Amino acid sequence: MSERANTGSVSFVEFIVLMALMMSLVALSIDAMLPALGQIGQSLEVVPAADVQLIISVMFLGLAIGQFFYGPASDSFGRRPVILVGYLMFTAGLLLSIVADDLNTMLVGRFLQGFGLAAPRILTVAIVRDLCAGREMARVMSFIMMIFIVVPMVAPLFGQSILWLAHWRYIFAAILVVGLISLIWFYIRLDETHPPEKRTPFAPAAIWQAFSKVLGNRLAMGYTLVAGIVSGAFIAYLGSSALIFQGLYGLGDFFPFFFALLAFAIGCSSFLNGRWVVRKGMRYLSWRAMWLLFISSVVCFGYSVSQDGLPPLLPITLYFLLGFAAIGVLFGNLNALAMEDLGEVAGLGAAVVGALSTLISVLIGMLIGALYDETVLPLLGGFVCCAGLGLVMMGWLERKVFSRNSR
Repeated sequence: MSERANTGSVSFVEFIVLMALMMSLVALSIDAMLPALGQIGQSLEVVPAADVQLIISVMFLGLAIGQFFYGPASDSFGRRPVILVGYLMFTAGLLLSIVADDLNTMLVGRFLQGFGLAAPRILTVAIVRDLCAGREMARVMSFIMMIFIVVPMVAPLFGQSILWLAHWRYIFAAILVVGLISLIWFYIRLDETHPPEKRTPFAPAAIWQAFSKVLGNRLAMGYTLVAGIVSGAFIAYLGSSALIFQGLYGLGDFFPFFFALLAFAIGCSSFLNGRWVVRKGMRYLSWRAMWLLFISSVVCFGYSVSQDGLPPLLPITLYFLLGFAAIGVLFGNLNALAMEDLGEVAGLGAAVVGALSTLISVLIGMLIGALYDETVLPLLGGFVCCAGLGLVMMGWLERKVFSRNSR
């Protein structure tokens, strides 16, 4: 899969953009709603008002449950029909949310959206694994993540722009349009990547056998944990960035541009990783990126302690640019490493890897976020701990797996 994907007439660039768009629907559906939560709560008369946050968390619940269904189903029936089912669920959920006049109806719609979006979210990874493996997969995933990472940064501005012009219900309508465009594009341009001769029976015994194979793979589970740990620190940043940079540093209306600057660092490093990984290898780059994240986090944390938890904006900005450059390298490589031995059960493998890493990252992100004390120390301390734990786990994998395979 160099200049053209092995999927008919789809070019490499078109394949990357399509996969990134399909994966990005999750981030768009979550982050675009953030500016509208207050208006939605008032419109639906949510009592107590804090319950409006369920509009976000219930979608994550649907996303987590859906991944375990679509993975094995796609290994049995192929990627295309299962993705279609997911999009139908997603569309039904959006339509229900558009017409919702109470919180319960909205939550059902959001659960369906998350359950449906689990299909394109994980099966894009399975499709990439169908077409390539090893360093080539890491290269492709890096280019995909370069586009994907930017979406959570700009999605709130997307939602806010709609609110300036129209009712909050039009945010759901706009997301529906984007989703339908990606579905039509996918069905017109991309062929089935999981042929009948490679499919497994959709039976409980066969599914459990494949599931056990994934859970029993030390390499897959190890890198899934590492990916979840690193993502946990990043989710903590997403949750507390507005409090820190709008509240503590007073960026105000300039905050979205600051957000975009840091996203640019992730995008650039993901792009460079896609060019380097074929020559250098996934583990080589992942080790160096993790050390960079750990050392820079320790230095910044120590400096921030000397500044009573509130260092000047310039040093903290330089740290995040450096740290996020490391994270941009880690995102694509860690997922590719987790999927490397799962070619025979790529659908279920992507489901397990995606669901577990998401669950781990959300729990870590919530824990770090709960420690917020109007300084940057909890967030920076979270990065130190996550990067340090990631290094320990990667070292353990090197000793237990790769040294054994070399004998």
